[in-house]
Amino acid sequence: MKFKMVHENYNVTDLARSLAFYEKALGLREVRRINGDGFIIVYVSSPENDFELELTWLEEHHQAYDLGECEFHLAFRTDDFDAAHKLHEEMGCICYENPAMGIYFITDPDGYWLEIVPTR
Repeated sequence: MKFKMVHENYNVTDLARSLAFYEKALGLREVRRINGDGFIIVYVSSPENDFELELTWLEEHHQAYDLGECEFHLAFRTDDFDAAHKLHEEMGCICYENPAMGIYFITDPDGYWLEIVPTR
């Protein structure tokens, strides 16, 4: 029996803001959408992979989500670490850097942590 990871879900408070962030920061674009009664689910991805990030907006949830201690994250590998770092620095979304490990983290508009690692 084999399993393949296909998507991860993040709930968001402002879908348009989140879509703009993920496109600018990580090059992820909408690949499909589900419009339901009181919710919208948008899947974003890039041509380089078949893994998708599911962004869920709930009409009745206006407050920020409680993300606990942010001890979870999704990691992205980049082929141009310096250019990515410069972009994220300009966007003001870098929240933690670990130069010894050669990685850093950014936060999305809802506070989810995203790890940026170079291709090694």
